[in-house]
Amino acid sequence: MKKKIVLADDHAIVRSGVRAVVENLGKNMEIAAELSNGKELVEYAASHKADVYVVDISMPVLNGIEAVERLVKQDPSAKVVMLSMYDDRLSVEKSLKAGAKGFIVKVSAADEIVDAIEEVAAGRFYLCSKVSKYIVQGFLGKNMARKRDGTGLTPKEKEVLQLIAEGYSSKQIAKNFNLSLNTIHVHRNNIMRKLGIHKQAELVRYAIKEGIAQL
Repeated sequence: MKKKIVLADDHAIVRSGVRAVVENLGKNMEIAAELSNGKELVEYAASHKADVYVVDISMPVLNGIEAVERLVKQDPSAKVVMLSMYDDRLSVEKSLKAGAKGFIVKVSAADEIVDAIEEVAAGRFYLCSKVSKYIVQGFLGKNMARKRDGTGLTPKEKEVLQLIAEGYSSKQIAKNFNLSLNTIHVHRNNIMRKLGIHKQAELVRYAIKEGIAQL
């Protein structure tokens, strides 16, 4: 039976490239679904289980880090390979803490993409050659039990903060979540109170620094 791979990336050309690699080089693998943002991934995974999820770290609506956290929370056995344009230590650390078992940069060789999927499907970790210098052990252990975000923001507040940082208006955010404008104002006020931030520009800087939004 073929391994079912779910691909989440907001760039169609990247999805096409990964699909071609998997179909041409992967043994007993098939792309079961292609999704364009983290929200779609979490919703799809709630009713469709895949062997491996290949997830872009930077996506609109709900970024890859937040999406993987939710995915692993609803299915602790979920196996995730994170895709990124960047090979910085912080991105690797946040991905592993979120629950990903693999990390590859988008310029990785085709065989590395397949190797990552095979290794993670087998229950092992995989870091591509560009980030293998980072030691996995340093990201695990006692740090895994530590909250990624010490500010106490709720998942919904993080979603609202991401959209604020991406330039959405309160009215657009309310429409996106099918909530009242007043509810969004409450979320915004709670975010500012918890973070001790009261200016839009500072909220944007915080969201980017913490990996909640990547612009």
